[in-house]
Amino acid sequence: MTRITLVQGDITRQSVDAIVNAANSSLLGGGGVDGAIHRRGGPAVLADCRKLRASRFGKGLPTGQAVATTAGDLDARWVIHTVGPVYSTSEDRSGLLASCYRESLKRADELGARTVAFPAVSTGIYGWPMDDGARIAVTTVREADTAVEEVRFVLFDERAHEAFARQLP
Repeated sequence: MTRITLVQGDITRQSVDAIVNAANSSLLGGGGVDGAIHRRGGPAVLADCRKLRASRFGKGLPTGQAVATTAGDLDARWVIHTVGPVYSTSEDRSGLLASCYRESLKRADELGARTVAFPAVSTGIYGWPMDDGARIAVTTVREADTAVEEVRFVLFDERAHEAFARQLP
C-alpha cells in the first residue's frame, strides 16, 4: 500500500526518486512549478524535453498524459512531466486531472521509482479549486495500482497543505 505524506515547501528541494512536474504541453518550461523545476534541474531537463518534442511529442504532450526525463541537477533521478487540465465551470475535466496522477504513477512504476513527489496539479494558474484538486489527487493515488511506496504531496502554501490534510484520515 502506498504511503501518502504531505510537505509544505518547495518541490524542487525534495530528495525522491521522481519529481512530478505540472508541465505545460510544450514541455519547454513555463511559470510556477514548471519554471521552478526547469530552473533548478538545469539544461539537462530542457535538453531531454526538446528531444521528446523532436520525436514522439511534436505537437506537445496531451493533457492527462505523462512522460519522464532526467532530473538534471535536482535531488531526484527523474522528472515526470504531466499536463493538467485548465479548470472549466462548463465542462467536467476531473477525469483528465485524475489521469495526470494515474499516468505519472505508471511512468514511475516503469522507471522503478519508489518515492514520488507531486505538486497540486492544475490548482495554480490553471484555476482548479484547491479543495476539489486535493480530493481528486488523494483519491486517485489511493486507488492506483502502483508499486510506488511513498507519494509525497509537496504543497506550496498553508492553504494547499490544509486542503490536502482534510483528505487524509
